[in-house]
Amino acid sequence: ATSRLLVNYQEPYRSQILDYLFKPNFGASLHILKVEIGGDGQSTDGTEPSHMHYENDENYFRGYEWWLMKEAKKRNPKIKMIGLPWTFPGWIGKGENWPYDYPDVTAYYIVSWILGAKQYHDLDIDYIGIWNERAFNSKYIKLLRYTLDKHGLQQVRIIASDRLWEPISFVLLLDSELHGVVDVIGAHYPGTKTVPNALLTKKKLWSSEDYSTFNDEVGAGCWARILNQNYVNGNMTSTIAWNLVASYYEELPFGRCGLMTAQEPWSGHYKVEAPVWITVHTTQFTQPGWSYLQVDGHLKGGGSFVALTDGLGNLTIIIETMTHNHSQCIRPPLPHFSVTPQRATFYLKGSFYKVETLQVWHSRLGFESGNSSLFQQLHPIKVWRGSFSLDLNVDEVYTLTTLKTGQKCGCPEPPPPQPFPSNYKDDFNIRNPPFSEAPNFADQTGVFEYFVNASDPGDHVFTLRQVVIQRPITWASDADQTISIIGNFKWVNMTVTCDIYIEKARDGGVFIAGRVNNGGIYVRRAQGVFFWVFADGTYRVTSDLAGEEVLMKGLSGVRDNAWHTLTLNIQGTSASGQLNGYPLWENVTISKPSNGWAAIGTRSFEFAQFDNFHVEA
Repeated sequence: ATSRLLVNYQEPYRSQILDYLFKPNFGASLHILKVEIGGDGQSTDGTEPSHMHYENDENYFRGYEWWLMKEAKKRNPKIKMIGLPWTFPGWIGKGENWPYDYPDVTAYYIVSWILGAKQYHDLDIDYIGIWNERAFNSKYIKLLRYTLDKHGLQQVRIIASDRLWEPISFVLLLDSELHGVVDVIGAHYPGTKTVPNALLTKKKLWSSEDYSTFNDEVGAGCWARILNQNYVNGNMTSTIAWNLVASYYEELPFGRCGLMTAQEPWSGHYKVEAPVWITVHTTQFTQPGWSYLQVDGHLKGGGSFVALTDGLGNLTIIIETMTHNHSQCIRPPLPHFSVTPQRATFYLKGSFYKVETLQVWHSRLGFESGNSSLFQQLHPIKVWRGSFSLDLNVDEVYTLTTLKTGQKCGCPEPPPPQPFPSNYKDDFNIRNPPFSEAPNFADQTGVFEYFVNASDPGDHVFTLRQVVIQRPITWASDADQTISIIGNFKWVNMTVTCDIYIEKARDGGVFIAGRVNNGGIYVRRAQGVFFWVFADGTYRVTSDLAGEEVLMKGLSGVRDNAWHTLTLNIQGTSASGQLNGYPLWENVTISKPSNGWAAIGTRSFEFAQFDNFHVEA
């Protein structure tokens, strides 16, 4: 759920951001885009909607991943596409929190997503994963391969298991049938190392999720080091960064752990961070299908190099000399090592002996000085009798290449940053919305979608509706309530108003909230000021999403299947609430938290509608 805010950037800024990520020979020029197959559950920074909320439901226009894949493909038709589920809709498990009890159902569900990508968006998915960072099931993987083949999807490759090198490598060596259907072993955060069993399988080895580090200079150093050393130390021929672009509220988990930052659609501000320019050193001068030359890429004075060729005479060498303290990734811990300035001499042999000059691109990450030089073209190097030497300082990246195509784009400066508008309204009155979700609302449990209320003749034809009515097969600790957050985490005093419509009789309920202080994988422990009304005619004020810390309760007269207006006013240490414009409770003392987002949500996984949302902070 990391590209949530990207979709509602205005043009031309949205296209500029996409160009920086995907346009060849422009910015990051990415080779691979891996997306979540939304499963209605919390997957780190929010929930992504499933293409099948319910068993009899199929819709290939929800969420933003279809759009993102199409935008990537439009800029680079050769980009490789990967799909991987984190969560699954509850019906897949028939009540159990497990996707493998009915493997035929799960395989049908995943293959539907691949077929839908092609049928509705003309997208070819190249690789499909099993279940992100959770157990794999050999029977399911074999059935998935069978189901893919049955639907003419022989070209879709299977990657497993997006967790650790083991037990998947060991199982592949024992089970020849499984060995025949898994094409790539994908490990997460391998720390540039692999294991003997993985090498013994003779499979392609990928770091299928890595980086996840704050995108400052140290993040760039981490990325430079692992892009090389995942191959040099671990024989991995692909490294995939989580995440593409930090387009989610920064105070959610792992804020700004993207290659670039675009978390302000309301202002148009974005930032092309240093990791983008580190990426370019590899991506602009190699392509999928190029081969690593099998040389020992450790440099004597510390640091590393890799060399790749297209097999047609082109050669690209990428060198990095990142020091320990300037290249620590978020995980795993990095053992100490030292890097010193050095002179390195390279010898080109075989068909490369004929190479006369190499183009040179250079980056220096400036930590103490604070001024980095990123992706600058230097004078070409003359190769004399198959060799050349280079003086390497610390914290540098060099690309030496026969290709003359490299370029650093010049784009206009984006607008300056602005906080989220302090007066924000959404009436959800949009007949043909470009996306299924309303802008800036970031669902943290459940899924909130635009809805056309055909039965309502009045003011509430177009609403926002919570649509997940069964707890999903979870990946994280989703709340027992549904919740969508919006706004500025720094907000202290605020008035939140929203029309609400409880659909579930007897035990249904909804809330509006302010000062909400947690989301993502920590959503269960969210605190704030929550104003609840229930179908049984009662209300509550609680200081937590779980509804356990009750500050006030009483009768409201609210009923299900009728519209009511809730207003929550928080000033300093005091809060009050109105129902349909009349005071319902007041002077409730608030001790914590001191600030946070606004939010809406429901008591359980139930249908409910919201309209005319307004926050003034």
